[in-house]
Amino acid sequence: MLKRPVHRALALAAALSLTATLAPAAAASAAPKPPGKERAAEAYAHRTMKHMTLEQKVGQLFILFAYGPDADAADARNTALYGEATASDIVSEYEPGGFILFSARDNIVDPTQVATLSNGLQDAAMDSGAGIPMLVSTDQEQGLVTRIGSPATLFPGNMALGAGRSAKDARKAAAITGQELLAMGIHQNNAPVADVNVNPDNPVIGVRSFSSDPGLVAELTAASVRGYQKDAGIVATAKHFPGHGDTATDSHTGLPVITHTLEEWQRIDAPPFEAAIAAGVDSIMTAHIVVPALDDSGDPATLSHKIITGQLREALGFEGVIVTDGLEMAAVRQKYGDGEVAVRAIEAGVDQLLLPADPQEAYQAIDEALDSGRLTEDRIDEAVERILKMKYHQGVIKQPTVRVDKVMKTVGKHSSLRAAEKITDRTTTLVRNDDGTLPVAVDGRTVLVTGYGEVTGRTLAAELTARGAEVTTLPTGTAPSAALIDQASAAAAASDVTIVLTNGVTATSRQKDLVAALDAAETHLVVAGVRNPYDINQLPGVDNFIATYSYAAPALASLAKVITGEITPRGQLPVDIRTGDDSGDILYPFGHGLGW
Repeated sequence: MLKRPVHRALALAAALSLTATLAPAAAASAAPKPPGKERAAEAYAHRTMKHMTLEQKVGQLFILFAYGPDADAADARNTALYGEATASDIVSEYEPGGFILFSARDNIVDPTQVATLSNGLQDAAMDSGAGIPMLVSTDQEQGLVTRIGSPATLFPGNMALGAGRSAKDARKAAAITGQELLAMGIHQNNAPVADVNVNPDNPVIGVRSFSSDPGLVAELTAASVRGYQKDAGIVATAKHFPGHGDTATDSHTGLPVITHTLEEWQRIDAPPFEAAIAAGVDSIMTAHIVVPALDDSGDPATLSHKIITGQLREALGFEGVIVTDGLEMAAVRQKYGDGEVAVRAIEAGVDQLLLPADPQEAYQAIDEALDSGRLTEDRIDEAVERILKMKYHQGVIKQPTVRVDKVMKTVGKHSSLRAAEKITDRTTTLVRNDDGTLPVAVDGRTVLVTGYGEVTGRTLAAELTARGAEVTTLPTGTAPSAALIDQASAAAAASDVTIVLTNGVTATSRQKDLVAALDAAETHLVVAGVRNPYDINQLPGVDNFIATYSYAAPALASLAKVITGEITPRGQLPVDIRTGDDSGDILYPFGHGLGW
């Protein structure tokens, strides 16, 4: 049994569930009969729920994680959090509806290992009391948030796709990503990001967003949903409702407040989620943000009935599964305890609880809320029915495990890598080329690659070496010392060409000093922003600037092609870039992009 108090009505729950009329089922009976697939999903959900205990239903609400790359390997960190040492034991004990994988928690080594881990988790789920397969998920947004790296096919991320302006490319990128995840036994991707990044200082979204334009974000969000669900057959999760694009606070560490009026929210933030719903998105993730125009209580959206039920369910008409963002994040933990947060999220209308900070406390709090009548079994049934239907539609019920020996026939195959290359080549954006210094020949010339990122620099250096350059790398990071700046300046003076990579340049950033010193050196200087295109507003003196939106390998390969003139830059800015002073005037408008 779980290491938590057993619900005192549990002994009656199974018997009652055989005769109780479920609220969702009753509502459905009054509506026209759904199409065949929907009827089959409903039949599966109702049939399964009749034989589930209330405790097992509660388990379906949770998406948990474990430390380690193997389902049966003991890890002291698991014991500290769950009271169980292995991932398999956690699944057996808690019977969660889902499990999420992270590279930072040692779950990911390579694609075949991921498939083996997923199979082990599913074996534990199938051997547990309810015997219901889990949805295994991850955050493979691509670009900045990529959990599974090479040899999986990599793409430069959403803002790069926004620069490419192609719904077809966005759908293809999602389809390839989804197909590879499914081959590894991952059934749900927490993507696409549907936030409209209207705040250049946003520390948590930024290039994870397609654009600052609601229409473009809506178009590419819908295309991505179709790529994941229709083409790849995995669950897409549009995030972060009601819209995380206008904040200067990171919800991992603080509680952001979005000051949009209701009209602004309807015009800016809502359209991508409406588009996702129209495209048939299976799941939507909530945001731990306060939006006073939608709910003036001060509670984050994840815990707000007005926002989750009032807006997402009733106003936008979403009938799928609503999942929280990680409940271990600071923004949602500031006002209430970890157990109370879980209860309030369910009360708000959420179906799935992702990453509770204290799983045992969260399970116990829901049990106690059921005991007291604060939560009802009907409310739990409503959520569980949605979850089971989503699992049925996705296909994990019929096929919970994958063939490990077949994984690499799908992951990183040549056609996918070639598609990623072509898509990425259409995203790189030439923002400034004032004196026509680009492109520049590098064959037979000495080239210095400096600035942000040791791995990033080496990756670009390899691309340039392959094009005949004699390359030296000197990584400086984002806060170089005066001595390191002097060293880079001297190295630049001794090189024919210098390429400086920037990442997150601000008014007080030492990167500005680095770029200025390199600009003064006797070298042919090329400046490339490998994350935020906004870097250029702090570098007014440079002659050229290229935006890649990403430091993923495909983006750096395309950067090398643009620098050397191998391809013509085709990307268009998906955001306005404003001046770095108080005026906030537009320096380079949405849609700007140069070619040769």
